[in-house]
Amino acid sequence: MPPRRVITGRSQEPRQRFAEELRLLRAAKGDSLRELGEKVGWDWSLFGKLETGHTLGSPEVVQALDQYYGTPGMLLALWELAMADPTQFKERYRRYMVLEAEAVSVWQYSPSILPGLLQTPEYARELLRKGGLKGDELEAQVEARIGRRDVLLREDPLQFRVILSEAVLRTPLEEPDEWRAQLEHLGMMGHRLNVTLQVLPWPAGLHGLANTDTIFLRGLDGQTVAWVETGYSGELVQESASVERLQLRYDRVRDLALSPGESRQFIERMLEEAPCEPLT
Repeated sequence: MPPRRVITGRSQEPRQRFAEELRLLRAAKGDSLRELGEKVGWDWSLFGKLETGHTLGSPEVVQALDQYYGTPGMLLALWELAMADPTQFKERYRRYMVLEAEAVSVWQYSPSILPGLLQTPEYARELLRKGGLKGDELEAQVEARIGRRDVLLREDPLQFRVILSEAVLRTPLEEPDEWRAQLEHLGMMGHRLNVTLQVLPWPAGLHGLANTDTIFLRGLDGQTVAWVETGYSGELVQESASVERLQLRYDRVRDLALSPGESRQFIERMLEEAPCEPLT
């Protein structure tokens, strides 16, 4: 007879499970939130947000909690699962998030905004705030978006090619210093071996993907699917002939774009031209 499965009664949703474990561990210690903050050396209000699931915090604070509770690696592992969990994204993005996490390569054309994989927290926050998010929901979505960048930084990273319309680089953030930081981050990512970044300059004119954010995702099985998105909806394209037609359009856009080296120089010029905060 197979062994009986143990049912713990604890949440199977990664974000909730992480928060639940934090509450249980603190209760076992008998600490208040303020006492925990004093002993670990972090603002106690952060631990309150962690335990209610309003934020996931950083790996540094989670490692500090692992050390304090004597659970080496356990909380960090739960944190990583929570950060990678696609259910934290809005419904229409969940299927895409799963495909992105499992892909070996992603090719993208962005006509108006930076891809999520290349956004700084400040860029993501302003963009999501303009879309109507606020408070804890806004911060949770910013964390989730920034957590996606791990696919570019891990030991076996995703191969990522992106073509940015010049319009993306001509649409700054409200705060000049935050925009400069975003351009600097973009330039840094463009030097990574697994990231190929190209800029499509305005003089290139009209093309077949003018108003469509288009992403191609190739899985371990070699199959490629496309994700086509507007500001209001996203559509998964799986039928081979349709994917091939979109790829042909993408190839033609790539032929019009600056080379990776020229594109890095373009971003450097944008950084030189970007305004700085006035000295007071």
